[in-house]
Formats: sequence, C-alpha cells, structure tokens
Amino acid sequence: MSEFTVQYLGCGSATPSLRHMPSCQIVDYRNSLMMVDCGEGAQLTMRRMRIHFARLRHVFISHLHGDHFLGLPGLLSTLSLQDKGGNLHVHVFEQGEELLRHFMRVTTGEPTFEIIYDRLYDDEPRIVLDTKALTVTSFPLHHRVPCVGFRFDEKPKARHLRGDMAAYLGIPVCDIPAIKEGADWTTPDGRTIDNERLTLPPSPSYSYAYCSDTSYHRDTVEAVHGVNVLYHEATYADDKKSCARLHGHSTARQAAMVAREAEVGCLVLGHYSKSYCNEDSLLAEAREIFPNTIAATEGMRMDIEETVQTQDAQA
Repeated sequence: MSEFTVQYLGCGSATPSLRHMPSCQIVDYRNSLMMVDCGEGAQLTMRRMRIHFARLRHVFISHLHGDHFLGLPGLLSTLSLQDKGGNLHVHVFEQGEELLRHFMRVTTGEPTFEIIYDRLYDDEPRIVLDTKALTVTSFPLHHRVPCVGFRFDEKPKARHLRGDMAAYLGIPVCDIPAIKEGADWTTPDGRTIDNERLTLPPSPSYSYAYCSDTSYHRDTVEAVHGVNVLYHEATYADDKKSCARLHGHSTARQAAMVAREAEVGCLVLGHYSKSYCNEDSLLAEAREIFPNTIAATEGMRMDIEETVQTQDAQA
C-alpha cells in the first residue's frame, strides 16, 4: 500500500475553464491528507475523486490570489455542516487568517471542529510542519504578492531488522526499536554485535515540492534541490515570456530549467493559462530541457515511490 501520493484536483490558472479547475492538490501521506491550495470547486472535485473529507488534517495556502484560496471558505463551511470533529490546521498568511475568521463568524458561527491557524511568512525557508516521519517546509517564491512554495520531505527511515539474526540471538522485543535506529546489541554474556550484522539498509525516503505562482529565480532552484518530484507552474509557453514576467509567472521552459538545475527526479507541469486548448506545446517545450516531464491533469494520482522506482528501472 502506497504511503506517499499526490492527487491533482485543479491544474488551471486564474479563471476556471471547461478543461481545468483552479489550483488544488491533495498530498496523502500515510492516510493523512494535506491540501495544497484550494481554488473554487475543490470540494466538488474531492467528491468526484472519492477523497474523504474527514481525513483532511492540514491545508497549505501558497498565496491569497482567488484561484488558490477562494475554495477554502466553502470547504470549511461544508466541514462544519458535516459535523467534522477534531481539528484542522490551516497554514496561511495573516490576511488570509483574518478573512477566514470573519467568514466563519458571519456564515457558519462556531464551527464543529477546531481550526488552528498557523501563520506563513515569505521572508525565508521555514519548517511549517514537523512530525515523526515527515517535514514540510515553506520557501519564498517570486510573485506579485507574498507567496510561498512547499516541500514535503520524508525523514530517514529505520533500518530493517534481520529476523533470522534476531531469532538466532534471542533478541528481546524491547531492544528491537533501538537496533532498527542503528544501535549495536550486547548479548547477555557481554559480546557486542555490530548493527550491520543485525539489520539491512532502510527503505529510501522520498520528497515532493510544490511551486505555485512564481517567476524564474535561482532561490527556487536551491529550495527544491534534489526532490524526487517537483510540481512547477507553467502558465505560458516561452513565446509569452514577457507576459509571464509581467504577471509573476513562469513558462514551461523556465519550469524545466528549474528542474534541470535543481537535479530533481521528475517534473510535473500545471497552472495552465486558459488560452491553450491543450498542453502539448507546453509539454514539448519543457521536455526539450528536461525530458522526464509530465503534464498534470485533473484526477491524476501520482505515487511518489512508484514514480521513483520506474525512473530507476529506466535509467
């Protein structure tokens, strides 16, 4: 069973079209759901994709433009109407917190669950979520308003215990966690057994980065360096580079340049302008620079581990 997947709910840009919804993704890590941006229609797409609202634990809002934010008030209202319990962490800039608090007071009253607001800043990379297994970091992007990207990094995993050695040596169950974390083991008669004899190397740790609205910048390259999968906006083709710069966006070629310079494993394009009837030209442009590129579509589900293993097999 996959532990780290991304589901793409919206891949369009500023206005919805008949082909694309505004920005929204769901990162599913060990059955805990984290939403990244929440454009209009997000909750409807969640229903179509059979994503369980009750499993939603965190919402990360990259910036306060409507195509990344305006779906969230309605989603919070729906969660309250469904009598959601527990809590929901909303990671958002200060003005977004003020807007959401006001919206809930006016339209919903006291929600049936606790909304915990975790304030975002765009001055430098910051850890915004740190669990036993996963770290989420925000990092500044270069847009017309304060904007951040997000990087999801699995922490190093425990080593695998060799069951045959554990049985042969009679290792107590209480000693196994320390051994899996790298400790040697001492036998009752005082002999030290090196950890390398007791364990096998851990499974790889994986990473995913999300770059919403941003123009090309070397800071972004540094922030996403080495991730297994990078989602990067590609609003325009390179013949509209001046338009992209004016509006604080990237072209597909610039997204591919970030992927190549950051030495990522796979690039996923999104945030397409509604002026394109399909993404073929954007995809072809990016692949000239970074061949391992795919174009996101609504309903697409990416298994990070499976993607990496496929890349390794093809290498």
